[in-house]
Amino acid sequence: MAVPDSPTSVRVDAWTWAVRIYPTRSAASAACKASHVKVNGAGAKPAHKVRIGDTVRARTAGGERIVVVTGLIEKRTSATLAVQNYEDHSPPPLPREDRPAPVVRERGAGRPTKRDRRRVERLRGRG
Repeated sequence: MAVPDSPTSVRVDAWTWAVRIYPTRSAASAACKASHVKVNGAGAKPAHKVRIGDTVRARTAGGERIVVVTGLIEKRTSATLAVQNYEDHSPPPLPREDRPAPVVRERGAGRPTKRDRRRVERLRGRG
Protein backbone atom coordinates (compact mmCIF):
# COMPACT_ATOMS: atom_id res chain seq x y z
CA MET A 1 0.00 0.00 0.00
CA ALA A 2 1.47 3.35 -1.05
CA VAL A 3 1.79 6.23 1.39
CA PRO A 4 0.35 9.48 -0.01
CA ASP A 5 3.02 12.10 -0.65
CA SER A 6 2.85 15.41 1.14
CA PRO A 7 1.28 18.14 -0.98
CA THR A 8 3.48 20.56 -2.90
CA SER A 9 0.92 23.36 -2.58
CA VAL A 10 -2.17 24.19 -0.52
CA ARG A 11 -5.03 26.67 -0.99
CA VAL A 12 -4.25 29.96 0.78
CA ASP A 13 -7.62 30.12 2.56
CA ALA A 14 -7.18 26.59 3.95
CA TRP A 15 -3.58 27.27 4.99
CA THR A 16 -4.29 30.58 6.77
CA TRP A 17 -7.14 28.88 8.65
CA ALA A 18 -5.04 25.80 9.48
CA VAL A 19 -2.18 27.86 10.97
CA ARG A 20 -4.68 29.92 12.97
CA ILE A 21 -4.33 33.31 11.31
CA TYR A 22 -8.12 33.34 10.85
CA PRO A 23 -10.60 31.63 13.22
CA THR A 24 -12.73 29.97 10.52
CA ARG A 25 -12.25 28.82 6.96
CA SER A 26 -15.07 31.08 5.80
CA ALA A 27 -13.39 34.07 7.49
CA ALA A 28 -10.16 33.20 5.65
CA SER A 29 -12.03 32.99 2.33
CA ALA A 30 -13.79 36.29 2.98
CA ALA A 31 -10.46 37.96 3.80
CA CYS A 32 -9.00 36.68 0.53
CA LYS A 33 -12.00 37.95 -1.44
CA ALA A 34 -11.66 41.36 0.26
CA SER A 35 -7.96 41.56 -0.75
CA HIS A 36 -6.76 41.33 2.84
CA VAL A 37 -4.42 38.43 2.01
CA LYS A 38 -1.39 38.79 -0.25
CA VAL A 39 1.03 36.06 -1.32
CA ASN A 40 4.49 37.30 -2.36
CA GLY A 41 3.09 40.84 -2.69
CA ALA A 42 0.21 39.96 -5.01
CA GLY A 43 -3.45 39.74 -4.03
CA ALA A 44 -4.63 36.19 -3.50
CA LYS A 45 -8.01 34.66 -4.20
CA PRO A 46 -9.12 31.85 -1.86
CA ALA A 47 -7.99 29.12 -4.31
CA HIS A 48 -4.50 30.60 -4.79
CA LYS A 49 -1.85 27.98 -4.02
CA VAL A 50 0.88 28.62 -1.43
CA ARG A 51 4.19 26.77 -1.48
CA ILE A 52 7.05 26.47 0.98
CA GLY A 53 9.05 29.70 1.00
CA ASP A 54 6.13 31.99 0.06
CA THR A 55 5.51 35.15 2.09
CA VAL A 56 1.90 35.64 3.20
CA ARG A 57 0.63 39.03 4.43
CA ALA A 58 -2.75 38.90 6.13
CA ARG A 59 -4.68 41.84 7.59
CA THR A 60 -6.56 40.75 10.71
CA ALA A 61 -8.41 42.48 13.51
CA GLY A 62 -5.22 42.33 15.60
CA GLY A 63 -3.13 44.02 12.92
CA GLU A 64 -1.11 42.86 9.93
CA ARG A 65 0.49 39.41 10.09
CA ILE A 66 3.51 38.67 7.91
CA VAL A 67 4.50 35.00 7.80
CA VAL A 68 6.79 32.84 5.68
CA VAL A 69 5.49 29.37 4.81
CA THR A 70 7.77 26.62 6.16
CA GLY A 71 5.29 23.73 6.04
CA LEU A 72 2.04 22.87 4.29
CA ILE A 73 -1.04 21.70 6.17
CA GLU A 74 -4.64 21.58 5.00
CA LYS A 75 -6.39 20.65 8.23
CA ARG A 76 -6.49 22.61 11.46
CA THR A 77 -4.29 21.08 14.14
CA SER A 78 -3.13 22.09 17.60
CA ALA A 79 -1.55 25.51 18.00
CA THR A 80 1.85 24.01 18.83
CA LEU A 81 1.86 22.02 15.57
CA ALA A 82 0.52 24.96 13.56
CA VAL A 83 3.39 27.22 14.68
CA GLN A 84 5.88 24.79 13.15
CA ASN A 85 4.52 25.54 9.67
CA TYR A 86 5.43 29.24 9.48
CA GLU A 87 7.97 31.84 10.58
CA ASP A 88 6.36 34.98 11.96
CA HIS A 89 7.86 38.27 10.73
CA SER A 90 4.97 40.46 11.94
CA PRO A 91 5.79 43.86 13.41
CA PRO A 92 5.15 44.18 17.14
CA PRO A 93 1.78 45.72 18.07
CA LEU A 94 1.62 49.44 18.78
CA PRO A 95 1.86 50.52 22.42
CA ARG A 96 -1.46 51.47 23.99
CA GLU A 97 -0.60 55.17 23.94
CA ASP A 98 -0.09 55.17 20.15
CA ARG A 99 -3.33 53.37 19.28
CA PRO A 100 -6.23 55.56 18.20
CA ALA A 101 -8.84 56.05 20.90
CA PRO A 102 -12.17 54.32 20.35
CA VAL A 103 -14.86 56.61 19.06
CA VAL A 104 -17.77 56.80 21.49
CA ARG A 105 -21.06 58.48 20.64
CA GLU A 106 -23.48 59.65 23.26
CA ARG A 107 -26.54 57.51 23.66
CA GLY A 108 -29.46 58.95 21.75
CA ALA A 109 -27.27 61.16 19.54
CA GLY A 110 -28.79 59.57 16.45
CA ARG A 111 -27.19 58.28 13.35
CA PRO A 112 -23.80 59.79 12.45
CA THR A 113 -23.77 62.21 9.54
CA LYS A 114 -21.42 61.90 6.60
CA ARG A 115 -19.29 64.63 8.15
CA ASP A 116 -19.10 62.67 11.45
CA ARG A 117 -18.11 59.51 9.58
CA ARG A 118 -15.31 61.32 7.75
CA ARG A 119 -14.00 62.73 11.03
CA VAL A 120 -13.99 59.25 12.59
CA GLU A 121 -12.13 57.82 9.58
CA ARG A 122 -9.54 60.62 9.84
CA LEU A 123 -9.04 59.82 13.54
CA ARG A 124 -8.52 56.15 12.73
CA GLY A 125 -5.98 57.05 10.03
CA ARG A 126 -8.01 55.83 7.08
CA GLY A 127 -8.92 59.11 5.44
